[in-house]
Amino acid sequence: MSDTSSLGSSSLIGGPAPAGSAITLYNNPSPTYADKVHATVELLKAAAIEHNGKVVQATSLGVEDMIVTDLIARYQLPIAIGTLETGKLHPETASLIGTIETHYADAGLHVEVYKPVQEAVIEFVQKNGEKAMYESIDLRKACCGIRKLEPLSRMLADRTAWITGLRREQSNNRGDMAAHELDDKGRAKFNPMIDWTWGDVWHYVSVNHVPYNPLHDQFMPSIGCEPCTRAIAVGEDFRAGRWWWEDEKAKECGLHVHKN
Repeated sequence: MSDTSSLGSSSLIGGPAPAGSAITLYNNPSPTYADKVHATVELLKAAAIEHNGKVVQATSLGVEDMIVTDLIARYQLPIAIGTLETGKLHPETASLIGTIETHYADAGLHVEVYKPVQEAVIEFVQKNGEKAMYESIDLRKACCGIRKLEPLSRMLADRTAWITGLRREQSNNRGDMAAHELDDKGRAKFNPMIDWTWGDVWHYVSVNHVPYNPLHDQFMPSIGCEPCTRAIAVGEDFRAGRWWWEDEKAKECGLHVHKN
């Protein structure tokens, strides 16, 4: 199936992109765009074969992950799709779970949803307050641990591999990540979009009518939990809007610990 064909329909992308949309602003493929799409597909196929029935796409529901999901559906790859519903997502982000299942109904896609242990969330909030993440890096990371890391551990418990939408361009911390590496537990981790540019991303979305989070149209290239995400200004890094009150070196939640 060609990468220029479409699947289903989307209320988010139908007809010409409106002025000011992320598609209009960033649709600018690199000269090697086609090669990157091909390499991404081949890596996804290899992951599916090597880890038959034991591989999951851990999607953050950001635009890169939506492309990975689109390719899984488009090439009918036996890769499960899972996401973390932290209890603090923007409504626009959470709604994408249903959008994926509707948009890719013909491909039979189902999204596994992993939520934090409610008792742990209640205890944390009662002890530290709803705004604990702003108080210290330790408290913010503790919140991420409860809402993201523990649910992720359940998602990966019976898997031998997982797939992300990480790109080197996103941050300095991700600059030396490989397309195929091991995570901190020794599990295979595939980053098939690692070499894609922001222009590549939005060209693929435009050509293939991929549904995406409308918050991307509001200058949020990296979208996490609502209290920890803001729009970025011209010239700021992709992840400048994540935990913006912290030092740049601290801006990871622990999901993507890089093992050299």
